[in-house]
Amino acid sequence: MELGRGTVEGVDVSDPFWRDRPTFVTGGSGLLGSWLVRRLVEAGAEVVCLLRDWVPGSELVRSGTLERVRVVRGDVRDEPLLERTLGEYEVSTVFHLAAQTIVGVANRNPLSTFESNVGGTWALLEACRRSSTVRAVVVASSDKAYGDNGSEAYDERTPLAGRHPYDASKACADLIAQSYAATFELPVAVTRCGNLYGGGDLNWNRLIPGTIRSVLRNERPVIRSDGSLVRDYFYIEDGVAAYLLLAQRLSEDPSLTGEAFNFSNEQRISVLDLTRRVLAAMRSGLEPVVLNDARHEIPQQSLLAGKARQRLGWAPAFTLEQGLDRTIGWYRDFFRER
Repeated sequence: MELGRGTVEGVDVSDPFWRDRPTFVTGGSGLLGSWLVRRLVEAGAEVVCLLRDWVPGSELVRSGTLERVRVVRGDVRDEPLLERTLGEYEVSTVFHLAAQTIVGVANRNPLSTFESNVGGTWALLEACRRSSTVRAVVVASSDKAYGDNGSEAYDERTPLAGRHPYDASKACADLIAQSYAATFELPVAVTRCGNLYGGGDLNWNRLIPGTIRSVLRNERPVIRSDGSLVRDYFYIEDGVAAYLLLAQRLSEDPSLTGEAFNFSNEQRISVLDLTRRVLAAMRSGLEPVVLNDARHEIPQQSLLAGKARQRLGWAPAFTLEQGLDRTIGWYRDFFRER
């Protein structure tokens, strides 16, 4: 992959906007964080990552990107640490991705989920408010912040109605970001994405990586729900391109302050149908095991992304089939190397 010119998976690395731009990423070792940091480095940004845990299998480490960024070790709830980091590195752009992202973990450990997802968000935003250099903050919310709003696809006017711990924590973080924009004119915008998937997701309880790993081990994949849940699956490289575009537009257009954007390929699919697509793509004859023991799950969720298309000129670059093919290839390489 040649850097410095052309377009790399939806990111125009010849655009001078990111060159030498001091950029802070929380949650840099997660699925989205790993790919986002990699693209920022390729685009020439001066990246600072906040990392709490060492995750040796993450794409951040595996790709060698970690060796090309500055690392601050600590917790996202540590507001003095965040304030110091933003000041010492003269950060201009902030991506706030750090969160406890697993629904099952949130149901078992709601307190730690609220502390990370809610407390971490206001700590980060307060540090940004006190900064003299920050020009754009992008906060990761989720489609789960909408809660259960029926079977219709959600647009940004749909009320935030998260009820269960993870859903409520993302709704709270979303509203806190909007509050800092409205009250303090902090240049912050919010993303609400569908279920992100792609190479580098090491949470094997998630449907796509868990199914791929099972097939590679010649084991029947496990579906924890009854298979009927409908979701919106969003490929990671499209997600990264969306985050970068929103941050750049926010830096250039103050009218985007306080705005929230759905990002989606607008394709609804059930858990069972998606599992079968993965199996077909891997030419596997295995049949899934349907446990039907999932609790506190929203039956149907999908997003409309018209606002992002109209206001930002954004569109996904990958179909579901293309995203799955690239994801399967990543995991084949990953397990071959182990």
